[in-house]
Amino acid sequence: MTEHRVYNFYPGPATLPTEVMEQAQKEFVNYQGLGMGIMECSHRGKEFDQVLQTAEQNIRELMGISNDYAVLFLQGGASLQFSMVPMNLNPDQDTALYADTGSWAEKAIKEAKLLGPTKTVFSGKGNNYTSIDDCESWDMATENGEDPAYLYVCSNNTIFGTQFHRFPEFPKIPLVADMSSDIMSRVIDINRFGMVFAGAQKNLGPAGVTVVIIRKDLAMKVGDNVPTMLKYTTHIDKGSCFNTPPTFSIYMVGLVLEWIKRQGGLAQVEAANAHKAAMLYSAIDNSDLYRGTVEESCRSQMNVTFRLPNEDMEAEFIKQATENGMVGLKGHRSVGGIRASIYNAMPVDGVKALVEFMGEFERKS
Repeated sequence: MTEHRVYNFYPGPATLPTEVMEQAQKEFVNYQGLGMGIMECSHRGKEFDQVLQTAEQNIRELMGISNDYAVLFLQGGASLQFSMVPMNLNPDQDTALYADTGSWAEKAIKEAKLLGPTKTVFSGKGNNYTSIDDCESWDMATENGEDPAYLYVCSNNTIFGTQFHRFPEFPKIPLVADMSSDIMSRVIDINRFGMVFAGAQKNLGPAGVTVVIIRKDLAMKVGDNVPTMLKYTTHIDKGSCFNTPPTFSIYMVGLVLEWIKRQGGLAQVEAANAHKAAMLYSAIDNSDLYRGTVEESCRSQMNVTFRLPNEDMEAEFIKQATENGMVGLKGHRSVGGIRASIYNAMPVDGVKALVEFMGEFERKS
């Protein structure tokens, strides 16, 4: 039996399914009777190759990914992708378009500006990133009239608590999405994207591996001046094993993918996530103490942000929640407040416990 576990609301690294953790624990020192753990196996051996191939196949199955796309397991976190995207997808130095919906998009824009011309087609900075405008209002024109290299969005804002519920539709412009905090949380049409990437440490597994899904024709655009290790084609050609990959992290991603399949797939996971988010937002909206921080039309189903009347009360809320087995509720240091990250692996009982605690805390205040 697993000892009592707290409800982990941290934004990342984040909670993982308990049964996945238990399986990894069981196999840690003796993977499938080998007499050693999977992290000790050669990344070129048949045992790890099976782990890698199965993980890729399950991603393809769950997300409906065709052979037009490559699925890669890379290192460097999503942050390295901020540079790799413009390096690989904009060899002709055309204008790359970016939507600034918060801190992670800002970081991506900063890196892209070092590598070529960029244009910010939307910025939520003026309203403190509390909403995302209708994409149809974005000015997509480039200064010299050339076709944009790509349009870049961050699908979910972990810090401010916003999320794209409808993605931009500009069929002639490759759409690139940082989905680090909501990949595998809902059904998407991957064919609408040129590229998707995600750090694993929120919905897919532990930190250490980044999943990249890229249309092969886009990957082939890369110029000769990009370093070998930073070319997507390098990793496509070598099946994510150009160098030693983060084997244990990939193994853990594989276990999480199997867990998602056992839940019934992404449609069922999406329904469960919508239910959890609705419970929590309802508690906020029907309260005189708590106040949501973003517009209802773009509220995140992964990171629920809210405030109390003052910071002292917020500190007391966090303290008492921790004492009651609910950790990780402190908002990002740049914005303060409360943030409850309710990724796939957060059980509905965890959200129920938080809602009950919120009601009790309000009654006593």
